[in-house]
Amino acid sequence: MQAEKNVTTIAISKGRVFEESLSLLAALDITVEQRDLDGRKLLLTTSQPGIRLLVIRSRDVPTYVQYGVAELGIVGKDVLMEFDGDGIYEPVDLGIAKCRLMVAGSEAAVGSSRRLRVATKYIRSTQRHFAAKGQQVELIKLYGSMELAPVLGLADCIVDLVATGNTLKANGLVPIEHITDISCRLIVNKAAMKIKSATLKTFIEQFKRAAEK
Repeated sequence: MQAEKNVTTIAISKGRVFEESLSLLAALDITVEQRDLDGRKLLLTTSQPGIRLLVIRSRDVPTYVQYGVAELGIVGKDVLMEFDGDGIYEPVDLGIAKCRLMVAGSEAAVGSSRRLRVATKYIRSTQRHFAAKGQQVELIKLYGSMELAPVLGLADCIVDLVATGNTLKANGLVPIEHITDISCRLIVNKAAMKIKSATLKTFIEQFKRAAEK
């Protein structure tokens, strides 16, 4: 699939991000029919003939935008912090899907003087955090069920997203250190900004206004 000249494609992370994006899109008079929302389609037509939505895994959103398949994207800052590509701008904090990137575990383990084992899927962010403290850690990459790692002795602590903290509490863990606040960002393909400058600048301003409401 390649970007089409008269069509603007917006790539959006599946799940909570997509659900919370719908109200922002509605403020731009961009809506999707309920039957499409209820189905399994990943490429969605909208109420605006020149706009389509691409609903994909969060970590793929920056790549689709980087390569110009989508001119715009909506994705969490946590994903962008791990992204090692280029070719995108990040002009708007949309203020949706808010959470925190945290170190969590038992206070006794984190307070230990020995080298910590840290389980996370946020490898780059975790490396930066502990390097800034001058602390060496052993990183263990996991893709899900992070809270089990300290419970079963795989790691001393985890670095993960925390919204309410209920999942941590249910597994006997507590937030230890706050790394950064996370929310969703609008991203834009740099090359498309030159080719479709007027169209994309209009979108950026509309998203800014919608996010401020």
